[in-house]
Amino acid sequence: MQSLSDFFNQIFSCMSLVTVGTVAFDSIETPFGKADRVVGGAATYISLAASYFTEDLGLVSVVGDDFPNEELEYLKSRDINIEGLQIKEGQKSFFWAGRYHDNMNSRDTLVTELNVLADFDPVLPESYKDGDYVMLGNLTPEIQMKVIQQMNNRPKLIVLDTMNFWMDVAMDSLKDVIQEIDVLTINDEEARQLSGEYSLVKAAQIIHDMGPRFLVIKKGEHGALLFEGNKIFFAPALPLAQVFDPTGAGDTFAGGFIGYLANTDDLSFENMKRAVIYGSAMASFCVEEFSISRLKNLQGDEIKDRVRRFIELVNFDAKL
Repeated sequence: MQSLSDFFNQIFSCMSLVTVGTVAFDSIETPFGKADRVVGGAATYISLAASYFTEDLGLVSVVGDDFPNEELEYLKSRDINIEGLQIKEGQKSFFWAGRYHDNMNSRDTLVTELNVLADFDPVLPESYKDGDYVMLGNLTPEIQMKVIQQMNNRPKLIVLDTMNFWMDVAMDSLKDVIQEIDVLTINDEEARQLSGEYSLVKAAQIIHDMGPRFLVIKKGEHGALLFEGNKIFFAPALPLAQVFDPTGAGDTFAGGFIGYLANTDDLSFENMKRAVIYGSAMASFCVEEFSISRLKNLQGDEIKDRVRRFIELVNFDAKL
């Protein structure tokens, strides 16, 4: 059995990772307050979370010239390569506004302004095209496929995140992309919609047949499930005293998940289980403050301590 020290100390090597998604502005309202035009976007959360595990990280996205230069400099300070980030002069960045309900599990979208995202055509720099790991954040299936097609070789691992909207309007294109990936991350409602099955175990079997070797089903405050064939792992969510802003939690999970895998370079089911825990730990930080504020101020020891709390949460001596 792997010791706790080995569990933490194996994070030491750097593998190449390409992250794709939105870099955007959000306006968020929760029962705990408001945050107007703060930095958000799937690629932002994914990249920041992954940057705590790998220094060889390239971001692919698009922003307008209204996006603050100091935020781009911060990304670079985290060793995030932004050569693949297009900056469109005279255009505005993607903007989303939403209001969360009192239970924090559901929200209403108030405003969606695609702006530069409306005609985004991803272009991978040459330095990205041999990446070993690719994280496709939530975007149109066509954009996700374009990224895959620009890789020089088949990456070691391609992870895809998507949502029910694309299942509603572009199911055929989405299924084409799903055939090309290794890991699919979706929530429980999306797994049921994609598979047509209510049972998540049956849903996982059907989704496996679509192509992915691994499936991660996110259940918000109720944790996450990992499937590979007949093997199943459940990771609980860490009980928190207060959740300020759930925005970006799923993307932060994805960033921690693939960041851990890229650094350990181990695609076994056992290591996938550890990656789920690390992803869950990173997501638990994200929700503690609005926007990316908590992710900006993390220390390595905090991540280790948070993972230890996850271990303690499920650790027990079985007497059968």
